[in-house]
Amino acid sequence: MQAGNASTPFYLAIAGNIGVGKTTLTQMISDHFGWKAYYERVIDNPYLDDFYADMSRWSFNLQVYFLSRRFMDQKLISASPQSCVQDRTIYEDAEIFAYILHKQNYMTDRDYDNYRELFYTMVEYLRKPHLIVYLRASTWTLISRIRKRGREYEKRITNEYLFELNEAYERWIDNIRTTLPVLVVDADQNDLEKNPDQFSALCRDIRKQLHLEARLK
Repeated sequence: MQAGNASTPFYLAIAGNIGVGKTTLTQMISDHFGWKAYYERVIDNPYLDDFYADMSRWSFNLQVYFLSRRFMDQKLISASPQSCVQDRTIYEDAEIFAYILHKQNYMTDRDYDNYRELFYTMVEYLRKPHLIVYLRASTWTLISRIRKRGREYEKRITNEYLFELNEAYERWIDNIRTTLPVLVVDADQNDLEKNPDQFSALCRDIRKQLHLEARLK
């Protein structure tokens, strides 16, 4: 399904904190609409273990890695004639994760300024999503899901870190919704994987935005 015609494919992005369920929802939406899915490159990330062991040493390296890989995916999205759904946006790298690392003094002023200059240069050349679905969850929900999936490198993630990320997400969403459509899903109250009715309701909201984009073309 395209918005408008084959030359204007619909681009949906899933945003949200660590453990909130972005990857699962990306797969579900991809299957439901028949859209190509772009997943966050986590499993093969060579910096994650080192980063969680020594965040000050590896924060800049990690963020540049994520940024470069996300940029590669964004280029594919920009060039593709196919509608797609993306697991986490390039904006979150800078506005959430790099921001918090700098705020917590894990990234120096010099590295942070360098990183943001690179980020802003990159995004000038990229398509923006037609819609962002923001999965919002409490720190308790996030830590519970992270523990349940049992990734070794995530065992070092603290409640305090997730709480600060959540605050950064809320600030970013408030800012970005002035320029991009955003759907907010309460992931504490909605289990989209286990509740078909809740997932169907979300898909209806996505279709409304898709058809709105088609009318604007």
